[in-house]
Amino acid sequence: MVNDLAVYAAHADNSKGRVYLDDEAVYRSQYQRDRDRIIHSSAFRRLEYKTQVFLNHEGDMFRTRLTHSIEVAQIGRTIARAMNVNEDLTEAICLAHDLGHTPFGHAGQDALNICMREYGGFEHNLQSIRIVDKLEARYASFPGLNLTFETREGILKHCSRSNAATLGELGKRFINNDKPGIEAQIANIADEIAYNNHDIDDGLRAGLLDSEALRDCELFDVHYKIVRDKWPNLVADQLRHEIIRRMINNVVDDLIQTSAEMINSVKPDAIDAVRTCGQSLIKMSQPIETMHQALKKYLRLNLYQHERVKTTADRAKEIISYLFQAYMKNPGLLTNKLQSAMDNNIDLKDETAKARMIADYIAGMTDRFAFTEIERITGKSQEKYFKGSIENRLK
Repeated sequence: MVNDLAVYAAHADNSKGRVYLDDEAVYRSQYQRDRDRIIHSSAFRRLEYKTQVFLNHEGDMFRTRLTHSIEVAQIGRTIARAMNVNEDLTEAICLAHDLGHTPFGHAGQDALNICMREYGGFEHNLQSIRIVDKLEARYASFPGLNLTFETREGILKHCSRSNAATLGELGKRFINNDKPGIEAQIANIADEIAYNNHDIDDGLRAGLLDSEALRDCELFDVHYKIVRDKWPNLVADQLRHEIIRRMINNVVDDLIQTSAEMINSVKPDAIDAVRTCGQSLIKMSQPIETMHQALKKYLRLNLYQHERVKTTADRAKEIISYLFQAYMKNPGLLTNKLQSAMDNNIDLKDETAKARMIADYIAGMTDRFAFTEIERITGKSQEKYFKGSIENRLK
């Protein structure tokens, strides 16, 4: 199968390899093995109880980080297969791209970044690399998951030049303004396609979005008309599903065709030629990109900034801030394992190192565990905790 891939695809036999020497699998390629290690990781399992848009306890039907990651992988695999590049690598990157997300979605990340401002900041993309390179403790011979360079390259979607300088070979492309391989580019745009469309699904299901109002977005309206003309009597659930799946198909088909034309014009003869060609080769046509961005803007204004979502986000930020301050002031509130690590490692007695360990711990929490910690530390239920003033709660 590897020999049938396009010349510019990532070929497992020519991988830049792993940081630590590792035995080869008999029946799996390098990238299949990466995918399996990601799926079996603790961080991947915890995504089941981490927010996408709506908190996990708000309803069983809303997406979580886990279901989102699976949907990203499905879209990514479709694109990779159609373009004859490495499907296994694409899947691995898609499944791992959100491993570093905090509880409570982007609100949690923003709050933790503010808490870590004096200690180097926090960014979920870099946290995903920390998890696969260091924090997962499963193997006797090495820390982390010891993934291939190509998978790690795809996970690290963006990075500041200062942080890139600390990452060795992995960070060079951000310093040289290079691009990642085709599979990483596919995973990145599959993420955008997935959350744009599936957040509409969840927003409509929750009653925060309205299908008639969404017709202001051309991409939605085009497919709304097609579905209504063909099936005028569909119930709301069927209408929603038919529109969204057609939008995804439309965007993915356009992406594949446009990307094939881009690649044909550049004619890269290897994955390194993709990296150094000076432009992304996986992209939508300009008309579809314009419609896709308009939909993204609509969601930002009407869903992500909806009063109900913002109220939840404000609570989430306060919870993250409270936990960070509590742990920094009193490390005795942490687990015995973390306390022992701080006591036994002189480096962790430094405030910055202590803060990073606490950030790692908080980032690894699920939504419901963070709520449980608030109740354990304060002795109050969520409801009672949020009845008090912010000033009193943060004392």
